[in-house]
Amino acid sequence: MTTGATERHGEVVVLSTRRTGPFEPPGGQAGPGAAAPVRRLRYPDGHTGWLVTSHALARRLLADPRLSARSELKRAPVARPGADPFYGAPALPGWLVDMDPPDHTRIRRCLAGWFTARRTKVLRPQIEQLVAGHLDAMERAGAPADLVEALALPVPSLTICELLGVPYGLRDAFQRDSATLFRLDATAEEATEAMERLDGLLRDLAGHKRRRPADDLLSALVTDGRLSMAEIVGAGVLLLTAGHETTAGSLSLGVFALLCHPDQLAVLRADWSLVDNAVEELLRYLTIFHFGVPRTPLADIEVDGVVLRAGESVTVSLPAANRDPERFAEPDRLDVRRRATGHLAFGHGIHQCLGQNLARAEMRAVFPALFQRFPGLRLAVPREKVPLAADRGFYGVHHLPVGW
Repeated sequence: MTTGATERHGEVVVLSTRRTGPFEPPGGQAGPGAAAPVRRLRYPDGHTGWLVTSHALARRLLADPRLSARSELKRAPVARPGADPFYGAPALPGWLVDMDPPDHTRIRRCLAGWFTARRTKVLRPQIEQLVAGHLDAMERAGAPADLVEALALPVPSLTICELLGVPYGLRDAFQRDSATLFRLDATAEEATEAMERLDGLLRDLAGHKRRRPADDLLSALVTDGRLSMAEIVGAGVLLLTAGHETTAGSLSLGVFALLCHPDQLAVLRADWSLVDNAVEELLRYLTIFHFGVPRTPLADIEVDGVVLRAGESVTVSLPAANRDPERFAEPDRLDVRRRATGHLAFGHGIHQCLGQNLARAEMRAVFPALFQRFPGLRLAVPREKVPLAADRGFYGVHHLPVGW
């Protein structure tokens, strides 16, 4: 099992990829060792910046326009060679997560209407039908099954493909290249080549949509004309990759957590009206953006008695903020009855995750359907044998063998 710990070097901490347990944040980001809300952090390139672990400060800083998300200012808080071609350089066209206003605002405005709560509600029956179909296939194939392959990966992949207008038959290609982009050990060359292939795939699709538009997001962007073709392609790659990887991680890790907390699963089984609570609590408790989000002050900012100097790197630890005892009582305990509103699993401020409504809808559809269809669902291997995906930018499990 790969674990994530933080080692102290005097007053400076260094993030690594070791963990003390499958559901614990990378060490030092939460718990007694993270009592100081702002600490010095040593980055892999030798730069010394800051680690923010307080929920209140995380919200404050993520909403502060003086903290930039621009990729040319970003540093990865853990070794990630595959980010080298993209960090320290201007954002790729359409990659609004690496931009500040006004470009971020302009691009997000073109996309936001496709991810509203109202539109997601319309998609709910389609998502439920999709889940039921995969559960049928799982049941026909019989136990054991890899829940990642059978359910957690295809459901969000099919959903985002349908929304964007990407043929699902291309899934092997885009899932492979997406996985490469998010691997912490991917080389700069591997990441560049994966990005080029994804760019080519979306460029071909966008060209097809220009000739024969359909009722999907890519067609809408092409016919709308507010974004350049390069921006449409880049935004498409971003939505396609992040739109299935993150939710797949939340689904598979959420099932793993419930199977490892049978008391909480029993609470849900007795009252599925708690599913909305359970989804928010699992998002808080697991927080798959497990190394937080990088920001850079554009001006000196004083917080908690220290000054974040302009140009210094700041990593806002979402896992630590979501385990802050000042915000959540007994934060290290999974409690599906908890009202975990206000968690930062999707970030905060103008960069809050665009697809959060869709991710929630998929989780709300999967958990009741899965556990009601298979009341005897259980791990098919000891929990310590479940391969954790701590080697990616998004946390999760590589495989989840289950029986029933």
